[in-house]
Amino acid sequence: MTMSEGGYLCGKVRYRISAEPTDAGWCHCRNCQLNSGSPAMAFANVPVADFAFIAGDTLVGRYQSSEIGHRAFCTACGTPLYFKAEEEESIAFSIATLDAPETVTPGYHIFYASHIAWAGAADDLPRYAKLRSDGDPL
Repeated sequence: MTMSEGGYLCGKVRYRISAEPTDAGWCHCRNCQLNSGSPAMAFANVPVADFAFIAGDTLVGRYQSSEIGHRAFCTACGTPLYFKAEEEESIAFSIATLDAPETVTPGYHIFYASHIAWAGAADDLPRYAKLRSDGDPL
């Protein structure tokens, strides 16, 4: 079993994951763009049971960003951390918040139909108009 840790910009909130992250990818949806202030967010998934705050959990805010789920962020510094779909048993967390983000490599792009024109992906990873389950790569 792997153990990885990460945290927020302010250093007040820390978390640990006790499972190997899976399903890593880039999301170009408008909510991720607005949440991060960036053209896309790199994320990976872990089961809810394998994600735990180890410091500062009282500083974690939650925002219902859509009808299907919420996002968590730091109320001290504003760092976005994860998206949790209410029907899912996993958390999609921001890879960049890991202490060693280079250990998790994205393997695809989703919601590429809403990517910002001046910020096209500079790789050969598969691109999906929306979710991967909605069809073949573009």
